[in-house]
Amino acid sequence: MNDADVSRQIQQMVRFIRQEAEEKANEISVSAEEEFNIEKLQIVEAEKRKIRQEYDRKEKQVEVRKKIEYSMQLNASRIKVLQVQDDLVNSMKEAAAKELLHVSHHHHSYRHLLKDLIVQGLVRLKEPAVLLRCRIEDLELVEDILNTAKDEYAQKEGVHPPDIIVDNHVYLPPSPSHHNPHGLFCSGGVVLASRDGKIVFENTLDARLDVVFRKKLPEIRKLLFGQVAA
Repeated sequence: MNDADVSRQIQQMVRFIRQEAEEKANEISVSAEEEFNIEKLQIVEAEKRKIRQEYDRKEKQVEVRKKIEYSMQLNASRIKVLQVQDDLVNSMKEAAAKELLHVSHHHHSYRHLLKDLIVQGLVRLKEPAVLLRCRIEDLELVEDILNTAKDEYAQKEGVHPPDIIVDNHVYLPPSPSHHNPHGLFCSGGVVLASRDGKIVFENTLDARLDVVFRKKLPEIRKLLFGQVAA
């Protein structure tokens, strides 16, 4: 084998090695690019998941805020409605209280009512000895009807007429006046108590109004506002 043949073989070997190296380099490049694309895709998908999770979290926060705001607005509306209803009911009670002020002006009917209030108080107390308080302007009228009330109670309950002492030292507040419109007042009626003061029955017109109003309040609300869900 001469030098030319050796040179040709060497050139062939070099080309073969170079070709093999290029193919290997190409395989490595392709593999690296595939791995890069896979990793890039994984990173992109991971970021997409993060973005979706963050979006879902913020969307839930927005929904929660909307629900809270709606609930607050609904509660505020309910409170306003209830306030308007309470104002209307209270205005009715105030109107009724003003009407009570005129009851004692009708002497004959008030005399009969006062007697009934005393009898009712005696029936409630069932005491043999009672202390009675009234307004100073009703004192003469009370003393005038006292025996009639005692006898009516005794006949109704089948007992002896009770001993009733009218308190001439402490009186119920008077009717409201222009001089003291915000002071304590009483529209009429009586307060009865056992002698030891342990049992007290307030049977004034104002107390009767409070009792009736509390008792009839659900009915009044239903008549005014219809059936309201609890």
